[in-house]
Amino acid sequence: MHSGAQPLAYSIIAIGASAGGLQAIGDILAKLPPTLACPVLVVIHLAPQFTSHAAAVLARNTSLHVTQARQDEVLRPGVVYIAPPDFHLNVENGAVRLTRSAVIHFSRPSVDSMLESVASNYGKRAIAVILTGSGSDGAEGLRAIKAAGGFTIVQDPNGAQFPAMPGAAVATHCADRVLPLGEIGALLNELGAKPGTMHAQ
Repeated sequence: MHSGAQPLAYSIIAIGASAGGLQAIGDILAKLPPTLACPVLVVIHLAPQFTSHAAAVLARNTSLHVTQARQDEVLRPGVVYIAPPDFHLNVENGAVRLTRSAVIHFSRPSVDSMLESVASNYGKRAIAVILTGSGSDGAEGLRAIKAAGGFTIVQDPNGAQFPAMPGAAVATHCADRVLPLGEIGALLNELGAKPGTMHAQ
């Protein structure tokens, strides 16, 4: 997949999900090692009372540190940052930017908003993952990551608990890989195994 002359250079993993997503994200995080060289951003559509517990729930499945993202927090490798209730999770200059700007696709946090900010800040050093969910949030963000030269992964809609969201992402024709959920964690482990060596454009 990568030639010896081109080192692995992914610097961030951004995961978006909606209905059924907590279980799917847990499956992926369980396969990632504590030595992961990338931070992981997660936007999941949950009611506020559930979102506030998402970090604790996901932490049970992984050796990575899982936390609810805080404003201006500097992103660190091997840490999973969950969007807090009713805030868009964006990034700027390697740090968390939380905003309460307009709802996108009926959602705040929005997967599209996160992925578009990741595309702008990380370009070809970004990995985007779209998982189970209803609606189409994430499709435009996937386009942005692909246009910026990043790597895009979508859960196979045929095996997703809720196929609409990954289906919309596949329909963009911007997915580098469409995979069963059980194979996504291993691929992320491979792609994110070494620290990024490229600088922002």
